[in-house]
Amino acid sequence: MQNIQKWIEKIPVMEDIVDLKPTVWINPNKKTDKEAWENIDFTENDIYEADQRLRRFAPLLTEYFEDTEESNGIIESPLRKIEKMEPLLKETSDIKGNLFLKMDSHLAIAGSIKARGGIYEVLYHAEKLALENSLITLKDDYSELANEKNREFFSKYTIQVGSTGNLGLSIGITSAALGFNVVVHMSSDAKQWKKDLLRSKGATVVEYDGDFTKAVEQGRIQSAKDPNSYFVDDENSVTLFMGYAVAALRIKKQMEDLNIKADKDHPVFFYIPCGVGGSPGGVTFGLKKVFGDNAHVFFVEPTHAPSMLIGMATGLNDKVSVQDFGIDGKTEADGLAVGTPSRFVGTIMDTLLSGIFTIEDKELFNYMRKLNKSEGIQIEPSACAAFEGVVKLFEYESAKNYLDKYDLMDKLDNSTHIAWATGGNLVPKEVMNTYLETYL
Repeated sequence: MQNIQKWIEKIPVMEDIVDLKPTVWINPNKKTDKEAWENIDFTENDIYEADQRLRRFAPLLTEYFEDTEESNGIIESPLRKIEKMEPLLKETSDIKGNLFLKMDSHLAIAGSIKARGGIYEVLYHAEKLALENSLITLKDDYSELANEKNREFFSKYTIQVGSTGNLGLSIGITSAALGFNVVVHMSSDAKQWKKDLLRSKGATVVEYDGDFTKAVEQGRIQSAKDPNSYFVDDENSVTLFMGYAVAALRIKKQMEDLNIKADKDHPVFFYIPCGVGGSPGGVTFGLKKVFGDNAHVFFVEPTHAPSMLIGMATGLNDKVSVQDFGIDGKTEADGLAVGTPSRFVGTIMDTLLSGIFTIEDKELFNYMRKLNKSEGIQIEPSACAAFEGVVKLFEYESAKNYLDKYDLMDKLDNSTHIAWATGGNLVPKEVMNTYLETYL
């Protein structure tokens, strides 16, 4: 256990965190201009390289997944203005600007943001093996990898991952489709329907009594025993990170098509649900590379699992857990049920991230119902965390101070707010109906 009182004296917002009260932590280390990037080695070229690899695999994805045919194998989600949701949110908040939903909840193949990084890392590994063994060249049509001979080659290899759910789905579904053996190590808080779906796709699911950290730890150990096994490390993977970052290139084009400006007079606020940090961190890295200081990115975590907030606020990153502060880590937002954050992501976010909001579980379901009622859009509870940032940016005093500090108050009428819906499309109808009827 940490000396909780010491941390509260040093970081006053920690009192709310420990008391499980919804709040916001504003990042005191955030930098602007070139100073923000001084200690970050990755560049925009890394994002473009990832984008090109995804494009090379597009013909293969259309071979395996019908829901990628319309987009010619490019996995991307809609950016949708949610005009009817705005009045419902304004009932409790003086929101200024326009509200949009980035619907990673409806990404092809895996139905969540994990379809970005997770699928990308599987493809990255498949390409590496295929090139090293002369199955293809960079100039070939990658759909050749779907033939029986190449599938037999992939079947000699195993891909493993630790997950609370959605990353496991993206890795499991894609790996199995390409012909790999795949093992998904899942924590006890993973939803049963996700385990069932993975097994139906041919993945082996190993369940653990502990939380996400335990599943990752055991997955890493088991994978290391097999020389033909590749472990997808949600806590430390640069490859996952860059797959997520590609989202920024895509949303830039979508914003241009919708005439959404992003400049000093038209700030854009992004709100992304956060678990261990990989997917929101990668997306944030990309957004800050593409939009610079005109992008203000906030994570949103459950009050019972604010791991990234605690890790970044204390500077201890993965050396501290929510349990060290007497917080149980249990939440209905299964994808966000993480006790210990990623050091890799926390370190990069140190100068880029604007702050982190926390949300009570009951509000996840309230936002879920409002979105379903107003827009007819259904996303899973954890994805609804994003709306808390939109609402509370205009409510919390420290959030208002942030707006003042960066000279944003008089620009809010021209601002854009993008809630990042991270998952939900694969949720079975009966489970979704149960969610919509859940009141905590």
